[in-house]
Amino acid sequence: MKEISSFSAMELSARYRSRQLSPVEVAKDALARIDAFEPQINAFVARDAALTLAMAKASEARWHKGKQLGTLDGVPITIKDNLVVAGWPTRRGSVLADVTPASEDAPIVARLREAGAVFLGKTTMPEYGWKGVGDSPLSGITRNPWDISKTPGGSSAGAAACAALNLGCIHLGTDGAGSIRIPAAFTGVFGLKPTYGYVPAWPVSTMGFLAHLGALTRTVRDTALALNAFARPDSRDMTAILEPITDYMTSVGDGVRGLRIAYSPKLGLDVEVDPEVAALVAAAARRFAAMGAIVEEVDPGFADPIAPLMTIWSAGAALALAKTSAVDRQKMDPGLVAVAESGEKVSAAEYVDALLNQRNALAQTMAAFHTRFDLLLTPSLAVPAFEAGRLTPAHGRYGEDWTRWTPFSYPFNLTQQPAASVPCGLTKAGLPVGMQLVGAFGADRTVLRAAAAFEAEMPFARILEPKLGIGA
Repeated sequence: MKEISSFSAMELSARYRSRQLSPVEVAKDALARIDAFEPQINAFVARDAALTLAMAKASEARWHKGKQLGTLDGVPITIKDNLVVAGWPTRRGSVLADVTPASEDAPIVARLREAGAVFLGKTTMPEYGWKGVGDSPLSGITRNPWDISKTPGGSSAGAAACAALNLGCIHLGTDGAGSIRIPAAFTGVFGLKPTYGYVPAWPVSTMGFLAHLGALTRTVRDTALALNAFARPDSRDMTAILEPITDYMTSVGDGVRGLRIAYSPKLGLDVEVDPEVAALVAAAARRFAAMGAIVEEVDPGFADPIAPLMTIWSAGAALALAKTSAVDRQKMDPGLVAVAESGEKVSAAEYVDALLNQRNALAQTMAAFHTRFDLLLTPSLAVPAFEAGRLTPAHGRYGEDWTRWTPFSYPFNLTQQPAASVPCGLTKAGLPVGMQLVGAFGADRTVLRAAAAFEAEMPFARILEPKLGIGA
């Protein structure tokens, strides 16, 4: 039998059913590998082995009685530390956070608890998730398992590092400007930002309509399984979409023949894309054509929406820090403080204009674009993973602004469309590269369908343990 560390959620469920494995065996294996790898990757801010084993034992008992709660019963998961979990504090990467344990679960967490998932711990993130890399004043630097001298990206940093090593099968993350897709691309895993409102959020993010909830996984089907569990309305989120529950597994085997895919190498923007990234994404576009999709190189036709993004983002940061004194701000990430101070200068009129007029104009542009194309294909990022602890690559071509190497992600937080990072190969230094697939609003199943077809055609590269890459 294969090593436990190689199994997906679907494979674990099949083995629980056949009694080849038990949830307790799987939990013990995950805990042992976390103990072995955590000193190298630094992916967790909270763990409770006794709780993990208790959840696994309860799941094992259900499987033995034939009363399992579903496919995810006994499947180990991790939870990003800006999502509330009953019994654990929510630190959000900040040394100033209240350490009082939460009294209830966020909806996304509650749905997985109800499904019988086994909690391994809470994962690291930069302070308040403000940037696309993985360090914080609370937990220090989280590292990329493909090369521990590199960043895993952020803000779902620990989630991505765990996903790459299969320390659990489903890793909950959030995405306000790329925070699922950025680390998914850097660590070679699948990361989907679902259509806004499909996964309810509570407590509400200060980034408001930009903030999506989703998961990072090693297979596309595991994300579809997770969505089946947590993409459903919750009364605590007034913006959650009230639709019949969808089975996201129904389309993952349909292939891409006949799908209309627009391939845009740079989104029409003035951005420098690493040549290896560009080549691998271009090869992925050609692969889709060979698989039967109708692929055309075309840009969607919008200008860089960084201004409305930063208006909303900085105002959200200002709200997050509104009650933080000048003395306490000195203990925080200086970059976050600078963004918050910028947001304090945003007028109400500027905020509403960005939130309504500019965001809606961009959404209308993309809605028109998707009458011609089912999917938009771009690079996930302009670069492969770079040195851990840095905001931008050392070569300096992006200055000190992390959004300059992430121009492909944040437009689709503004439009609230589903967007995923899909592994599409490795650089010569052995670092993962991701391509981004963007669907029309509500077309999450189309994104999953195309991603699953690509995964079947080009299986994702895997890593079993952290390593120091050849470029270090």
